[in-house]
Amino acid sequence: MLLIVRCLLLAVMLVFAFLFGGLYCLLRPLHRDNVHMFAKLFSAVAPVLGIKVIVRRPAGESKGPCVYLANHQNNYDMFTHTAAVPKGTVSLGKKSILWMPLFGQIYWLSGNILIDRKNRSKAFDTMAKTAQKIKEKCLSVWIFPEGTRSRGRGLLPFKAGAFHTAIAAGVPMVPVLASNQSDIRLNRWNNGVVIIEVMDPVETKGLGKDSVKELAGRVHKIMEEKLAQLNAEASAMMSKTAAQG
Repeated sequence: MLLIVRCLLLAVMLVFAFLFGGLYCLLRPLHRDNVHMFAKLFSAVAPVLGIKVIVRRPAGESKGPCVYLANHQNNYDMFTHTAAVPKGTVSLGKKSILWMPLFGQIYWLSGNILIDRKNRSKAFDTMAKTAQKIKEKCLSVWIFPEGTRSRGRGLLPFKAGAFHTAIAAGVPMVPVLASNQSDIRLNRWNNGVVIIEVMDPVETKGLGKDSVKELAGRVHKIMEEKLAQLNAEASAMMSKTAAQG
C-alpha cells in the first residue's frame, strides 16, 4: 500500500514540477538559475520518499564559479543531490537525454549542457566550450565524473573531461559527496538519512593538461575517503533510529 501511495504522490509531484518548470523555462529559456529552481522542486520530494537529507557546506564556501564533482549512484540523486545545487549552476549531461520525451526538452531549456560522449572529438569540443561559458558567464558546472551510475559499487574511476574543463577555465573543483542510497526502498516507511557534504575546493590555477591524471587521482582519493566516512555516519544514524523505534 505504501509503495502505491508513494508512486502516486511521486507521479503527481513530478508532473507538477515538469509543467510549472517547463512553463517557467519557456519564459526565461537557458537562464542561469533555472537549474537551481528545478533542484529545489526535486529536493522537496525526498521527505515523501522517507529520506532525510542533511546538507553540509564548508564555513568559507566559495561563491565564485567552479566545477562541482558529485558521485552518481542511482535515480535517487534527483531528490538528494539536488538539495545542494546552488544558483548560477548548470549540469553536464549525455546528449541522448535530449530525446527523452518532455524531460529532455526541459533539461535543455533549463540551460544544461549536453555532451556526445560517443564522439571523442565532439566531446572535447563541448568541454572546451563549457570552460569558455564558465569564464564568460561566471557559471558553475555540476558534473558526475564517474560518467555512469555506481549502483552501490562505491566510487567508480573518473573520466578526465571534468578535470580538463576546470583547468582550462582556471576555476576550483568542489567535490560533493552523497552517502550511500542504494538501500532506499519505496515500500519502506523510513529510508534513513542521506548526508550531502560539499567539501573544500581543490584549486587548479597554474595547472596544465599534463596535471590531469595526477589531479584526478588525488581528488578521487579525497572523495573516496570522505564517502567512507559519510556512509559510516549515515549507517550509525540509521541504527540509532531503529534502536529507538
